[in-house]
Amino acid sequence: MVQDKLDTQDISLLEEKNISLDAFTKQLENFQKGFPKISLVKPATIGDGIVQFDDLQLTENTASYERLKKEYHTSKFVPASGAATRMFKALFNYSNGDLSSQAEVVEVIRSIAKFSFKKEVIAFCQAHQIDYETTEDADELKKVVDFIIGAEGLHYGSLPKGMIPFHDYDDFFRTAFEEHLVEGALYSRDTDKKVKLHFTVAPQHKEKINALIQSSVPRFEKMYDVLYEIDYSIQEPSTDTVAVDMENQPFKQKDGKLLFRPGGHGALLQNLNGLQSDIVFIKNIDNVVHDRLKDDTLTYKKALAGYLMGIREKIDHYLTMIENAKLADSEFNEAIAFAESLGIDLKDKSREALFDELNRPIRVCGMVKNEGEPGGGPFWVEDKPNHQSLQIVEGSQIDKGNATQKDIFNHSTHFNPVDLVCSITDYKRQAFDLENYRDDSTGFITLKSVEGKDVKAQELPGLWNGSMAYWITLFVEVPLITFNPVKTLKDLLRDAHQNK
Repeated sequence: MVQDKLDTQDISLLEEKNISLDAFTKQLENFQKGFPKISLVKPATIGDGIVQFDDLQLTENTASYERLKKEYHTSKFVPASGAATRMFKALFNYSNGDLSSQAEVVEVIRSIAKFSFKKEVIAFCQAHQIDYETTEDADELKKVVDFIIGAEGLHYGSLPKGMIPFHDYDDFFRTAFEEHLVEGALYSRDTDKKVKLHFTVAPQHKEKINALIQSSVPRFEKMYDVLYEIDYSIQEPSTDTVAVDMENQPFKQKDGKLLFRPGGHGALLQNLNGLQSDIVFIKNIDNVVHDRLKDDTLTYKKALAGYLMGIREKIDHYLTMIENAKLADSEFNEAIAFAESLGIDLKDKSREALFDELNRPIRVCGMVKNEGEPGGGPFWVEDKPNHQSLQIVEGSQIDKGNATQKDIFNHSTHFNPVDLVCSITDYKRQAFDLENYRDDSTGFITLKSVEGKDVKAQELPGLWNGSMAYWITLFVEVPLITFNPVKTLKDLLRDAHQNK
């Protein structure tokens, strides 16, 4: 029995994290058994799983959103707990003596005038007689690097990514958090001018983030004539997963404590589950763009939402009619055809089965053309014998030793930019329990190094992968300009993030 191998300290830690013994045992079993690989059938493509709006459809769906939004409570959900460590990785490496990153560091420093935090860095260089446009001196470069990431300077290396200045507007700059405030005002305000935003944040950063946002709110409320309702949540400790050694035994750290790790973005399903909204816009913290290029983002966000609301209107009608036994045979056949047009694989064409398949959360996922970015994409998968569904699949979820599966994955035409609009209440406006629509078998195991030893870590089904596996899924092509992530500092030098 697992509990026989746990000491008092272990039990206390589980209780502190609110992780039940059953859940802990299940995590250990997952390491023993492993997770099954996804069975790809084919890539989702335009006309076969991916919808492409023409100009008329784009206009009509945008108009539908403006017409229907008064019927729904909407909010914007932004996973924002990530630190900026990866963004400044090259600078950290150089500061720690890794000269292999010098070329990138030189490029960044010579381009300082193009960053939103240029004034502080240029002033530092002038004070220390450093010519940032030409210097290749290692000591001078390190001084500038340490000023940017270190505690004695801007200290950006310790901040969450959302607090880093992203975009320059001549006499001021905006962080990613502020750009999401602006986006919210431009496409998710309700008829009472309220804009509801929910940020998931790390507990150690919550106070700083709130101070930044609250200092910006009055300016944006006046600028866009809105009222913000902003709240936060953290990734719950109960979603952490235990790490194990290479023999699948719980890993104990030098202090004797079990090692738990965050369960990945799939842990945020619990946060999403707590929202009091009908319609939720989901977008990552670093995927924002300068005002001069926002038009396509705003248009497609509204169009995706309008498309979702139109679909939901029909679903709500059919569900109500079925519940009240008023769905005539002719309309029942229409409902079957409608469900199948959504990609629902109806093997059982009874009213009960149709009701079950339609009475689910809905996600409309924007997809951009595949330009070689790493990450997941849209596919038809066999989720159970002789049954197919549309899913977002990551490379880690497939058997790359299987030539056929690898070939299907490599022929994906589109990429997942994490641009979703979701419906999370049912036809009676009751909240779905989103935990009931997650495929627990789609977690995955990764290798990590801790205290110089190899360990296995476990991630929960991804928020937009297995955590939404049993949702009604709709894919829509969106323009590449709507996808502008900032993974490294150099990404801020791209046109989408520049003030010209």
